[in-house]
Amino acid sequence: MTTPEPGPRRAAHAAAAANAHPAPPRASRTGLVVAVVFLLVVLLVALPRILSGAASGPTGDDSAARPPLATSLPVPQFAVTEGVCGEDAVRAALAAGDDEAVIVAAGGGEAFRAAVVSGAAPCISLSDASRRWVVVDKLRPLDPVDAEPSSLVVPASVPSLNGGNLRQDAADALGALADGARAAGAGEVAMLSGYRSYTTQRSTYAQHVGADGQELADLESARPGYSEHQTGITVDLVACDDGCGDLDGFAASSQGAWVAEHAWEYGFVIRYEAGATDVTGYKAEPWHLRFLGPELARAYHDGSWHSLEEFFGLPAAPDYAD
Repeated sequence: MTTPEPGPRRAAHAAAAANAHPAPPRASRTGLVVAVVFLLVVLLVALPRILSGAASGPTGDDSAARPPLATSLPVPQFAVTEGVCGEDAVRAALAAGDDEAVIVAAGGGEAFRAAVVSGAAPCISLSDASRRWVVVDKLRPLDPVDAEPSSLVVPASVPSLNGGNLRQDAADALGALADGARAAGAGEVAMLSGYRSYTTQRSTYAQHVGADGQELADLESARPGYSEHQTGITVDLVACDDGCGDLDGFAASSQGAWVAEHAWEYGFVIRYEAGATDVTGYKAEPWHLRFLGPELARAYHDGSWHSLEEFFGLPAAPDYAD
């Protein structure tokens, strides 16, 4: 049996024990708490991944077992935009053969032109001889070369010196132009030449070649299959006062001056302007009017264009490909 130590001696032993195992400082306790909390957070974040990995099978490359990422899914292929051709009104007007309605539905002459140039009008063909927007030049023959308009009429209120005719829309517009020139006091105009068939153009071109040689003929007359006259929407005008003059006198006449300023108001443009031979391939022909319709003619005039090639962003055509 151990004899209890006196009180002072027990107190001394307790103090010695306390000095041998001191209590941790307050700062150390705080750090310990932070470390524990951090470990818990890490465990909570990692636990779903650990469990997912366990469910997918053994460790290692398990890419075959993982579902594909969203970025690895096939990219859907979308159709090329139809541009203005996606508009119901444009499609309906095309099907009805109403060229002016097509242009209006596309947003007007300038919007139509811009769509064609940018490729946003895949349903519009500049090679379609039945349309107002067809472009015929030395690099763009008609297709087929012996194409013919579906219907032709003699223009009302406009003398036709050679018995020529035009497509109905161009004939109506020419009658309105002649009435306008008459009302403005500019005088009378007459049609010297309108529609020419492939056969007629072959004969006309041969006459030019026989008279002037082929090089000069190509500056003055189109080869068969390459003539705007074959479309039925092109007319050569002469001025008529006491009598009717010839083509060369048209520009200097009051009628010629009035037509140069106002033809666009009736849907026509002067196709072969002075200074544009390196683009069109022809000498200036102030008497040669090409019908585009009101909307396109307005866009042509307002944009100060000088050739259909430039208007529609096509290559210059100074010479034939062959």
